[in-house]
Amino acid sequence: MAAFQHEMGTSAGAVDDKSDWYVWLHDPKNAQSGVVTGDVPELGPGYWDLYKGDHRWAEWLGLNAWRTNPDWSRIFPKSTREVEVPCTLDDEGVKDVEVSESALNKLDLLANRRAVRHYRAMFGDVKTRGTKLVLNLYHWSLPLWIHEPITIRDGGSKSGARGWVDDTSVVEFAKYAAYVAWQFRDLVDIWSTMTEPNMVWNGGYSEGSFPPGLRDRKLAERVSVNLAQAHARAYDQIKRYAGKRAKVGVMYATSPSFPLTDSSSDEEAAKASDEGSTKWFFDAIVKGRVRMAAVSEGIARADMKNKVDWIGVNYFSRNVVKRMDTPPFFETQPNYGFLCQPNSKSAGGRPTSDFGWEIYPEGIRKALNLYKEYGKPLLVSSNGVADASDRYRTRYLISHLHNLRSTMKDDGLEVMGYLHWSLTDNLEWGAGFTKRFGLLHVDMRTKERSPRPSAYVYRDVIRNNAIPEYLHGYAKYPNAPVD
Repeated sequence: MAAFQHEMGTSAGAVDDKSDWYVWLHDPKNAQSGVVTGDVPELGPGYWDLYKGDHRWAEWLGLNAWRTNPDWSRIFPKSTREVEVPCTLDDEGVKDVEVSESALNKLDLLANRRAVRHYRAMFGDVKTRGTKLVLNLYHWSLPLWIHEPITIRDGGSKSGARGWVDDTSVVEFAKYAAYVAWQFRDLVDIWSTMTEPNMVWNGGYSEGSFPPGLRDRKLAERVSVNLAQAHARAYDQIKRYAGKRAKVGVMYATSPSFPLTDSSSDEEAAKASDEGSTKWFFDAIVKGRVRMAAVSEGIARADMKNKVDWIGVNYFSRNVVKRMDTPPFFETQPNYGFLCQPNSKSAGGRPTSDFGWEIYPEGIRKALNLYKEYGKPLLVSSNGVADASDRYRTRYLISHLHNLRSTMKDDGLEVMGYLHWSLTDNLEWGAGFTKRFGLLHVDMRTKERSPRPSAYVYRDVIRNNAIPEYLHGYAKYPNAPVD
């Protein structure tokens, strides 16, 4: 579950209108330009009020782990800047933030206590069912006092609440992380600081589809570094208030690159693509080597080193690239990966989802192996398909689990578990309700949940803790290599 995508949709009390994504989806200019569909979160699945029912569905499936997050804007709808904390900030970045017990007590006075109590009830209900709670702190939406996306889109990034462009947002995120750890440490089994930070800087500052809708390479680089710093500073706070034994990770959108041809130049292009999209971030938070641009040498930052205990791998599809002679030295190819037509065939002959994402299950192996050098436990923290008709989901699910099992067996990787995206249909950000990832169909008018056929298949897999024999034929896609 992700708070912004699932919570709203029932009572007026479920509505959180204090986030950047809320105003982004309601903006007429975005709807007119096609950046968003016009679907709005207050018509969503309503998890805020219906959480017990969804948790019962999770029990029906046999799930033993539940991933969710509080929304920063719900807990702190108003600014926390007045609670000043010591921090070390220089030309290289935010190197330390000190959030004391006294500061936490002041933050508690500013917090939306009703929301905090409600989140405690939601998380507690997960725990009473014997389910592990994987609590993530940040899944894309920011409080408006941190980020005013329409102001930035229309007026430029020179002033105003600039989100992750500002170093001060790193400090505020550390305060928020400390507060959440302080409030919920007794309920959480596994911590994550953020989900898919790379989607934030790519979507918001390179492609222009996420708030604030800019296309500015230098801002994208600045935001990427600040998100890496925000992770590190949140890691410090969780360790301080949840304990040194707390397992703290980050969940990353991982789309491994494959060469268009077998040529050495295309092989090098694939390496350059993986370096720029994935490895630089983990070099920063594991090795302490921080680069403003993925191709630069970077600087050594001791304050960033060894700031992750596990790595979450969100895998949906691949990239296919060919060599370019100028930076970034690769070019992503159309009709593969995420650049296909919906409900068609990719150039590789694979079926594509309602989103136009190529279904490429063997790519999960390379996705996981990208992190092998870091020596950390891995979690497949998101994997699923937009498939309203449930035409492909069973084969998608089984083929990815098959490749996951083979990777664990053959490649010596420690994989803690697998989290399928998603239990229910949800608001798929700018795509609204047009893309359905749920094992359970949700009627957004009545909020009724009903299991798709693939839900029964997943339940059988969970009951057997293996792929049942009758499903072995679903392990392969047409044109997939045979083991």
